[in-house]
Amino acid sequence: MTKVLPVFLLLFMLVACGQKEKQATTPVEDVAAKKMLQGVWLDEENGEPAFRVEGDTIFYPDSTSAPVHFYIIQDTLVLEGSRTLRYAVVKKSNNIFQFVNQNGEKVKLVKSVDKADNEVFEIEHPIALNQRQTIKRDTIVGSGNDRYHCYVQVNPTTYKVYKQTYNDDGMQVDNIYYDNSIHVAIFRGNARIYTHDFHKQDFSKLVPKDFINQCILSEMLLKSSNEEGVHYEAQLAIPDTPSIYLVDVAISYKGAMRMNITE
Repeated sequence: MTKVLPVFLLLFMLVACGQKEKQATTPVEDVAAKKMLQGVWLDEENGEPAFRVEGDTIFYPDSTSAPVHFYIIQDTLVLEGSRTLRYAVVKKSNNIFQFVNQNGEKVKLVKSVDKADNEVFEIEHPIALNQRQTIKRDTIVGSGNDRYHCYVQVNPTTYKVYKQTYNDDGMQVDNIYYDNSIHVAIFRGNARIYTHDFHKQDFSKLVPKDFINQCILSEMLLKSSNEEGVHYEAQLAIPDTPSIYLVDVAISYKGAMRMNITE
C-alpha cells in the first residue's frame, strides 16, 4: 500500500501539470480589443465606410454582403462566415485599426466621429441578388402517335447560398443568393410518366462539391426529344460569374432517368 500511494500521487501531479500547460497555451479572446472596435470604421484614404462593429458582429455597407461574427486573438482578427478567415492585425487603438488583407495589402481604417455614417448600415437584412420568381413551362412533344405534356416549374426556395467575393478593402465577404428547386413532370394523357423535384444536390455525383456549395440550380430547359424520351438541360451556375455546369437529364417515356455532363 505504501508503494502504490506515491505512484498515484506522481501520476496525479503529471496530469495536473499537463492540464495547466494546456490551459496556459490556449489562446484567449481579446475582449478589450473587441470593445474598442465598436462603431463605424472608415477607409483612411477616401473616408468611405468600411464596416460597422456592433457587439460581436461586423456589418458591411454593401447590402448584399452578409454580416459576420468576429473576435480577436492576440494580433489576429478572426472572421467566422461561411469559412473562417484570419487577418494579421498591425495596429489597433481607439481611433486606428490596421490589418493585412488576403492580398498582403495593409488596410488602414480610422474610427468615424460622424453619426451620419451609421445611415449607410440601416438596412436590417442583406438583400439576395437573384430574383425570386416562379417560372412555369408546358411543352407538348410527340413520339409516334402519342403526345406527351412536359411540365417544368422553377420554384424559389428559402435556402441560402453563400458566394465568396472580395470588397474594396480586399476582405473576403459572403454574398447571399437563394437557391431554386425545379419540378419536372411528364404526362401521356392523364397518365403520369415521370415526376421529380430536382435540387442541386441531385447533381453532386457529377459536379464537384466546392462548386455545388456556391452554385444555384438556375434552370431546367427542354432541349430535344426523340423516340426514346426527352432531354433537359440542367444549369448549375455560380451567380454573377461565367462559371456553369450543364447537365443532360434524359427521361424516357417509361419514366427512367439518367444524367450526363454536357461537353
